[in-house]
Amino acid sequence: MDRRAVAAVAALDDDARSALYAFVRAAESPVTREAAAEAVGISRKLAAFHLEKLVDAGLLVSGIEAVGVPRVGRTPKVYEPASSDLAVHVPPREPEVLAEILVEAVLTERGDERADQAVMRVARERGFAAGATERDRVRPGRIGSERALGLAGSLLEQHGFEPTRADAGLRLRNCPFHPHASKAPGLVCGLNHAFISGLLDGLQAEASVEAILAPTPGACCVRLQPR
Repeated sequence: MDRRAVAAVAALDDDARSALYAFVRAAESPVTREAAAEAVGISRKLAAFHLEKLVDAGLLVSGIEAVGVPRVGRTPKVYEPASSDLAVHVPPREPEVLAEILVEAVLTERGDERADQAVMRVARERGFAAGATERDRVRPGRIGSERALGLAGSLLEQHGFEPTRADAGLRLRNCPFHPHASKAPGLVCGLNHAFISGLLDGLQAEASVEAILAPTPGACCVRLQPR
């Protein structure tokens, strides 16, 4: 679970803070503490406290107001919405990753590819990149099945697959792309399999571990097992 996103949601569990955030989001230009305090009906000092909490949570960004004429005293601090999105999914979900893969597949589709083939290619490329990056980071050398399962499990945990050891391999208890998998199981399960196979390839672990399709109710359709 993304703890930063959880903290951001928790930061809004306050009437004044929620109202300040709504006011800043609705404004068409950066907002000063004075303007925010007046809009919500609280003191400037209290508004400053809550606005800084929203900055700490990643919901707002702050800066110094650009002015065209000299000012007496301090230049006022201003606030505007953060450009990044924050979301909480319980259990873990990654709909944005699924969307990114589908968009990239459409944009890079080759003349001899069907749409589903382009999706599988992009998913495998993304998995390979993740595995290769991790291999460059840990520099494990030649790896056997146990080391491969450990490295793959750590990466898959980051993506919300919830891996657990089972029958000498890894069972993935969660599908990050649910409920889309129930609407298009062939596409999403194939995408998962391509991503994880690419990840193993990037780790240079395909000689010792393989990803197999093994649909299980309530879990990911892919399992990892030693060859």
